[in-house]
Amino acid sequence: MNETMTKHLPEQGIRVEKVSLPARDGYPLVATRYHAAGEARGNLLLAGATGVQQRFYRRFAEHAAWQGLNVLTLDYRGVGESAPATLKGFHMAYLDWAYQDLAAAVDLLGADALPLYWVGHSFGGHAIGLLPNHDRLAACYSLGSGAGWSGWMPRDEALKTRLLWSLVLPPIVAWKGYMAWSLLGMGDDLPLGVYRDWKRWCRHPHYYFDDPGMAHVAGLYASVRTPCVFATSVDDPWAPPRSRDAFVKGYSNAPLTRRDLHPPQGGEPIGHMGYFRAGSEPLWDDILKWLLAHAPQRRARHPEPTPC
Repeated sequence: MNETMTKHLPEQGIRVEKVSLPARDGYPLVATRYHAAGEARGNLLLAGATGVQQRFYRRFAEHAAWQGLNVLTLDYRGVGESAPATLKGFHMAYLDWAYQDLAAAVDLLGADALPLYWVGHSFGGHAIGLLPNHDRLAACYSLGSGAGWSGWMPRDEALKTRLLWSLVLPPIVAWKGYMAWSLLGMGDDLPLGVYRDWKRWCRHPHYYFDDPGMAHVAGLYASVRTPCVFATSVDDPWAPPRSRDAFVKGYSNAPLTRRDLHPPQGGEPIGHMGYFRAGSEPLWDDILKWLLAHAPQRRARHPEPTPC
């Protein structure tokens, strides 16, 4: 990994570095490291949502660094600063983000002696079960992760989602050669492979677990033993609690906690993106407290026997 830019935030005692991170298959990714203020208590990898650039998570990353964690965020291939000059003709599969990109980030942070924690948003909660190295994770906390099927969504959102997949996006994709999501103001543009995979799996109540061509993922998810929290807001239109519950059944052997979050009375809605917006610091503190409570116990060192 090569450092490309360093920025200091002296008022917080945090050092921020823009770095290049080769994925497992060599694809060049752009990531950002937030170095802990003071002595580090652990490393934290933030796995973002589909079509959301890493800069969206900056406030959370700085907050966690202030709490004593080294944080890494990244743009997945095809997104943000890790995108090619044009997405037209750019080939990748949706799950490369887990198999190749996030796996490389876990390799990097997991090589350190510090415990490695995971915070996921939407796709970031899916990716845990796809990682070839999830055993390096000490604890995971994911927000807004659901099965993607419109049938789990509120009625109005379900109708909009079905229209999006069936009528709106197909002509846009045919015209552009990729999922030009930015034309709709809904997120970053996405490669054609991501669009095709995502559309296919969102037809199923249990996402890719119901896809006959993805039968192998059940075993991958069943192998996860890491303590996990899956929290979602009751007003999240894309991943309400019942959508989350349908998806996390795949983590059949993980110590799993489900949490339903409620927007403050008279306050701003949380929705699908509000978990990481300014003003969410109390939620962030709860997340970090839970993660740090799951730090691996250090084994007591026994004195060497005295030679006779």
